[in-house]
Amino acid sequence: MASGVRIGVDVGGTFTDLVARDPSGRTWSCKVPTTPAAPAAAVLAGIAALAPAMGAWTSLAHGTTLVTNAIVERRGAPVGLITTRGFRDVLEIARQNRSHLYRLDLPAKAEPLVPRHRRLEITERVGPDGSVLVPLALGELPALVARLVSEGIESVAVCLLHAYGNPAHEQALRLALEPHFRHVSVSSAINAEFREYERTCTTVLNAAVMPLATRYLDDLRARLPAEPSLHLLHSAGGMMSVEAAKARPLAMAMSGPAAGVAAAAHTARTLGIARALAFDMGGTTTDVCLIADGMPETAGQRKLGEYPVRLPMLAVESIGAGGGSIARVEPTGALRVGPESAGADPGPACYGLGGRAPTVTDANLVLGYLDPDRVYGGAIHLDRGRAEAALEPLRRRFGLSLHAAAHGVVEVANASMLRALRLVSVQRGYDLREFALIAYGGAGPLHAGALARQAGMGRVVVPAHSGAFSALGCLVSPLRYDAVQTHRAALDGADVKVIEDGLVALESQCLAPLAAEGHGSEGVRVTRSLDLRYTGQNYEISVPYEGPDLAALRVAFERRHRQLYGYATGERVECVNLRVTALREDDVWRPAPAPAVSGAAAPAGSHRAFFPETGEVTMPRYERGAVPAGHPIAGPALIEDEWSTIVVYPGQRSTSDRLGNLVIETGP
Repeated sequence: MASGVRIGVDVGGTFTDLVARDPSGRTWSCKVPTTPAAPAAAVLAGIAALAPAMGAWTSLAHGTTLVTNAIVERRGAPVGLITTRGFRDVLEIARQNRSHLYRLDLPAKAEPLVPRHRRLEITERVGPDGSVLVPLALGELPALVARLVSEGIESVAVCLLHAYGNPAHEQALRLALEPHFRHVSVSSAINAEFREYERTCTTVLNAAVMPLATRYLDDLRARLPAEPSLHLLHSAGGMMSVEAAKARPLAMAMSGPAAGVAAAAHTARTLGIARALAFDMGGTTTDVCLIADGMPETAGQRKLGEYPVRLPMLAVESIGAGGGSIARVEPTGALRVGPESAGADPGPACYGLGGRAPTVTDANLVLGYLDPDRVYGGAIHLDRGRAEAALEPLRRRFGLSLHAAAHGVVEVANASMLRALRLVSVQRGYDLREFALIAYGGAGPLHAGALARQAGMGRVVVPAHSGAFSALGCLVSPLRYDAVQTHRAALDGADVKVIEDGLVALESQCLAPLAAEGHGSEGVRVTRSLDLRYTGQNYEISVPYEGPDLAALRVAFERRHRQLYGYATGERVECVNLRVTALREDDVWRPAPAPAVSGAAAPAGSHRAFFPETGEVTMPRYERGAVPAGHPIAGPALIEDEWSTIVVYPGQRSTSDRLGNLVIETGP
């Protein structure tokens, strides 16, 4: 039995995926049903399922949708907020922009995260430069504590005005509150940036999920053996310690999409692909992210539910288009697909579980892009008759053939996904034709060939373990810690020593959790950057900091500004934030070659399928594991494994490489 086995786990809403690998690069994978009432039980069940093959294991890398789901479903713990006197209504004032500009029947703003009676004020004031204008009145705190205790509050958020400039008052409050409340979240430790509303939302959301995350992690740690190490995936695509996850559980939000992107980036580096787009299509949503030179793009803010979160995150763009997306006719007479989804229950009509609305999966089945005789996921049988019945009203409404109606549903869904691909590439100054598409998720490989052809992309890669790709992403992600600090200064004439002292302090902050786990500075890669903008702009661009040459920084900023927006003005530039990232990879995983398959690939069967350019044709089906490396398969063809289906469209050609990846050349 192999020793030193490492396990990656992704806990999803329906299934918990596990991938294990040993030092030689051999891998094993499995899926087990998620146990929502006790998620740790599914993790243990998956480990037990893999144990006979993998033997002893030494570490567990874990990603979960627990935090994201709790926020979206508003299942976080009640939070008390303590803030600077006169600023309790920051959450209520929010921003003036509306999500739906012309929908006057909808609320103009999201409901405040904390009701007003739990938003408490304390006397103090710090200036934006960090100077203390009004001392902290700690004598007022006992009355505030008594009010929150009487409300049954177990988690408190502290967000004081300009605390990013001087955290002393927040730290004093933390020390005073911790004897009374198990969970205390302070903004200077969560998001030390300006923008009061966003910083307050981030701090409150972190406090809201602290009890949930702590209970889950304590339960998981107690159920696992004491010796193996445990790390959690965060939204920037790296791993963190259990202690860091308990203190900043909000960082685990969006870790599911981040895990898949991390695996896609690893695949791109392994195959030497300079530019790629990660494409993850599931049942409800599609997530896409740009990967340049083996590194995914990151963003400093995104919305979670209706609220802004300012934490380092991979720049994943999510849209409401998936296999379960429902097709319907708008009042205007147009065909629309998504964002409403049939989900897993009742699911698409073809599942036979009570769903009646036509979905993308039903359309794919009618077109012949899914095998009607296959049992998917070990339990899902597809009923073509139910799919046809669901699509029949659309067919009649538009006066089309059944194939044309199904193709229309797929094309509308593809158009939405194509817009997302362009959003993360073309609208950021990149040429899509220079990219490969890395497709995974249950439905990603089904649509990837058509999308790549429409986008002018020459290559699609469907990785090995694509059905458990997020678990693989946990396995290949490095330890990573990020830190940010607001520093406002004009770039021209900026004090370089102050900037570098600030970066050194942030570097120490990032290295501390690594040192706590016994890792020295050797083997750690530290990157520094500055957030720059033209003076007076609302948003900034992150630019690598490679030394004290301010003129070179300005040139790099204007080059990036021109790439993103098509112009550079030459105006004054200011710095607003300092950023540091520390990464440590214990080892670089080189996948073992896939098991050799001799002879030519023989179809396992065939069925009828419809393509606009060919009409209805007989399409061969192949088992993915039976396709020899280097053996080309010309489209149209269907390649299947237990959890996913790959369509090779007419005029395309698929080849399996020695690592088990399928590479589809899309043709001219």
